[in-house]
Amino acid sequence: MTSSHDLFLALDQGTQSVRAMLFDLDGQLVAKSQQHITPYFSKHPNWAEQNGDYFWLHMGQACLQLWAQHPDLRARVAAVALTCQRASMICLDEDMKPLRPATIWLDSRRTDNYPRLPWWLRAGIRAVGQQHMMYQLQSKAECNWLAADFPEVWARTRHFVQLSAYLNYKLTGQLLDAIPSQVGYVPFDHEHQRWADASDLKWRALSVKREQLPTLVQASAPLGTISRQAALETGIPEGLTLYAAGADKACEVLACGGIRPDVGCISYGTTATINTGNTRYVPPMPFLPAYPAAMPHAFNSEIIVQRGYWMVNWFKREFAAKEVQEAEERGIAPEVLFDDLLDQSPPGAMGLVLQPFWNPGVKFPGPEAKGAVIGFGDVHTRAHLYRAIIEGLAYALRHGKEQLAQCNRVPIQSLRVAGGGSQSDRIMQITANVFGLRTERIHTYEASGLGAAINAAVGAGYFADHGAAVQAMSHAGQVFLPQDEHTRTYDRLYQEVYSRMYERLAPLYRSIRHITHYPKY
Repeated sequence: MTSSHDLFLALDQGTQSVRAMLFDLDGQLVAKSQQHITPYFSKHPNWAEQNGDYFWLHMGQACLQLWAQHPDLRARVAAVALTCQRASMICLDEDMKPLRPATIWLDSRRTDNYPRLPWWLRAGIRAVGQQHMMYQLQSKAECNWLAADFPEVWARTRHFVQLSAYLNYKLTGQLLDAIPSQVGYVPFDHEHQRWADASDLKWRALSVKREQLPTLVQASAPLGTISRQAALETGIPEGLTLYAAGADKACEVLACGGIRPDVGCISYGTTATINTGNTRYVPPMPFLPAYPAAMPHAFNSEIIVQRGYWMVNWFKREFAAKEVQEAEERGIAPEVLFDDLLDQSPPGAMGLVLQPFWNPGVKFPGPEAKGAVIGFGDVHTRAHLYRAIIEGLAYALRHGKEQLAQCNRVPIQSLRVAGGGSQSDRIMQITANVFGLRTERIHTYEASGLGAAINAAVGAGYFADHGAAVQAMSHAGQVFLPQDEHTRTYDRLYQEVYSRMYERLAPLYRSIRHITHYPKY
């Protein structure tokens, strides 16, 4: 370790793109290269797949482009870390070759042909009222429907791993993965942060076997060194150490400084989330786990709004042809023009209230959940609908904040926000007003990449621990304070309208499902 090696390469394999970024010891983004990707292809309804080597190819291209644009920086790289989209699984054979495309987290296939539990276990599950939770696990688990629908492939599957593990292997030649990457339908013991014990019920419920799963290491632990072949394909210097980081959401929370339960970390991404960090294991709901944090022996309690800022893309596709055309003519992102729509409608959207459950859930919202918009009148326009989307997402996350504060027994005192939506000042101000809390965006848009870089810096010995690294590398950006008049409006809409919607509409959602038989659960 020398003073000339002062940069950390963060590889961020997201849903929409892959980015290769260089951060310095102050957490500043020094250089970046981005390759946009096709998130998935669908051969049939509900399928979402992408070839494993497609991700690797574009990661290599992002790295090579980075060195081509900044050739002088390559020699300054001290260490590497990877953060990756979570809950995307891939089957590998005994030679580490993909047997079929990776299953992306947006895939919604199910099966009823899953391992049958003995009667006494089924009786115990019914006794604690968790039969639906078990059905969700068994029917949705990728290993179960792969074994049922692709038995020949599953019989040849020597390794069943997260996409992150496969990319780690391509980088180092070793099949290891980070503990904070283990999110999804796998037999993982979240409280003890290891694969479940042999006696755990999950092994009976799932088709996967322990020998198919990779060795796991804590965040900032070494995963191996960059191989000669990886160096040829990516330009990353051979022999550099790849350090474990974690899934993209975990790295975002770390970059936002979410290491205490009194700080709420919001991610306005394709999936919107609110997290609190903790050194205690605090499940956000009964029978739903706290996930491993992107720092050792710590946890993130998380509430999810599954469709999140996907809804902005939905609005863009269905209602914003004018803005899309204008943005194309001006060479800017259409979302920039959406701020004008927020300016055209007042706080509260003149009584238009949206419940953003475009996707069903498991506990809350439940499997019957659907989206709803109430309060329409002849005064409402596209602008009011867009504002209602943004406000509805904030209401849903505020509900999550209240759940987390109750579970942690610690009130959330401030918010830190990352993700695409955080780049809009209007959306940040709406968030501050809906929550009634000081709300800040961190200094860089690339929060998940910064979280990975923090782990590389700790692993390489530049900081004694993650707390010191966060203090040095994560900084407050612009701060938004609640505006009392608007906070009062939002508080009444939340308490008197939004908070009552789901309970009153749930019976109607169930009727819709039974009458139309869509979607099938």
